[in-house]
Amino acid sequence: MALKEVRGWLTNIGVLASRPAAFVLFLIYAALWIVFGNGLEWHSLATLATWGMTLVIQRAEHRDTQAIHAKLDELLKVHGDAKNSLMTIDDKDAEEVERQRAQVRAS
Repeated sequence: MALKEVRGWLTNIGVLASRPAAFVLFLIYAALWIVFGNGLEWHSLATLATWGMTLVIQRAEHRDTQAIHAKLDELLKVHGDAKNSLMTIDDKDAEEVERQRAQVRAS
């Protein structure tokens, strides 16, 4: 499997973790852990709380990022000198975005 494919998978997993369905899966997992695991010991609660907060933070970050992208897309559309190709840059891997930013800074 190519490195580019792995990066794509990792990005997709991050996006999926920001979806509301991830919270449902988390709740199902937590219930199964409590029923079939060690119950509600302190370390179990700490682990579940950490995972839950990670999902909340991921969701908030994803929402903020999408809002910023929507605003920037709108600015690119109304500004006549802007390159329309930049509107799709968020579909690329992080490394490709960094290379694009370096090219923009250099020009």
